[in-house]
Amino acid sequence: MEHGENNITVVDENGNEQLCEVLFTFDSEEFGKSYVLYYPIGAEEEDEEDIEIHASSFVPTEDGQDGELTPIETDEEWDMIEEMLETFLADQDEE
Repeated sequence: MEHGENNITVVDENGNEQLCEVLFTFDSEEFGKSYVLYYPIGAEEEDEEDIEIHASSFVPTEDGQDGELTPIETDEEWDMIEEMLETFLADQDEE
């Protein structure tokens, strides 16, 4: 994962690079990982209501760079991520 300001380049399972915009990142002490939520750039122009938000975990490297994105594998992690997303979106609506 290359870390820009708010953009990351994600390589999908077919080896295609997809430029994505980072929605937000957060750390979980419970799982000992950091998480990033993001969506493909250009998706928001097509249909605001139907943006597919992706999530991955990563472990930052010692020099503060973002490490490799890894898939979320447990339901517990997904539940926590969905809660964080709902909180984030609710905060956005209030602004």
